[in-house]
Amino acid sequence: MPLISPCPPPPRAGVRRLGRTLYLYAGLEDFVLLYPVYALLFAGHGLDTAQISSLFALWSLTGLLVEVPSGVWADVVSRRLMIVTGPLLTAAGFALWVLLPSYGAYAAGFVLWGAGGSLRSGAMEALVHDELERLGAASRYGRVMGRTAAVSMAATAAATAVAAPAFARGGELLVGAASVAACLLCAAVGALLPEHRGPTDRGAQRRARRGTYPAALRAGLTEVRGSRRVRHALLLSVVVTSVWGALDEYVPLLAAATGVATTTVPLLVLVVWVGVTVGSLLVGPAERLSGRALGAAVAAGAAAGAAALAAGALSGGPGGFVLVGAAFLVFQLTDVLADARLQEAITGPSRATVTSLAGLGTGLTTLLVYGTYAGLSAHAPHGTVFALLALPYLAVAAALGRTRT
Repeated sequence: MPLISPCPPPPRAGVRRLGRTLYLYAGLEDFVLLYPVYALLFAGHGLDTAQISSLFALWSLTGLLVEVPSGVWADVVSRRLMIVTGPLLTAAGFALWVLLPSYGAYAAGFVLWGAGGSLRSGAMEALVHDELERLGAASRYGRVMGRTAAVSMAATAAATAVAAPAFARGGELLVGAASVAACLLCAAVGALLPEHRGPTDRGAQRRARRGTYPAALRAGLTEVRGSRRVRHALLLSVVVTSVWGALDEYVPLLAAATGVATTTVPLLVLVVWVGVTVGSLLVGPAERLSGRALGAAVAAGAAAGAAALAAGALSGGPGGFVLVGAAFLVFQLTDVLADARLQEAITGPSRATVTSLAGLGTGLTTLLVYGTYAGLSAHAPHGTVFALLALPYLAVAAALGRTRT
């Protein structure tokens, strides 16, 4: 008996329902009160800087190790299952932090959190694209994912605002309980996301029944190696995402280097994140461009973003953060468009696998950017380092200018 209803909802209604569910999922996923205070929590229980840094390294390593296997598993079994399981693992990790505060529990929590994030990565993009394609609305993918990113940022900002009074009133127990609750609600909402495997996915379903995990992995690797379009889109996504994603961690240091009061630093950081949010919301208009025009726009945007970032960072004053915010606006816009370009290029059944390969490349490149920043910062001020790390975007602009595909 077919699982698809004989009277499917109108495409527009289906797109709206998918979008609303996805936005709620994204908001709950990032409404985590522990985010702005967990480092303080660790220090309050006696961990030194080296131990805290080792936890961050364990978190990153776990994400890298789980990224591709989870993407393959999403293609073989169920993308929605990965989306639901991810926040459940994260909730378990946060619960360990609060109930058993110790280095071992914090390490286990970061492993669970890293694995949970990787389970969602790749599976979410694949599910959303395929559901939109089923509804005849694949062209709306970038717009939907851009709005999702904007909701995530708004939820993070809201959680940051609520964390301080919540911590003052109920301590780490209240903050931790609220974070666990948000993750559990996120998983419940994830279970409401639709997942249909259409006729083009029957081969993937047969492989799933036979349990051929290696076959799904080979299919993804073969598509990357065999399709020039997929390979270029994947590389573009990796470069665009990883550089500004790493620089984001150093924005407060750049703000402090302008000489403003410590209390003003969050306001300058907010300017940058306003730019990121606006960039997410501008995906819709940009997505309407034709393929050649979009390639030209992304190339021009990468060059303009690099110039704005370098100028703003080198200005040395708080006013330069308007340019830094404008640069991050362009980078976020380009980031979502690059993901949309990758999803459009993928034609095989291993969409989550290919997307996870891009995630793995992004994670590795981000670690490289961290190392580069650390090395450069020993010899140059933060503004100069930001300007130097804007150069990869000029390379992106030049490469896209040559191909214009």
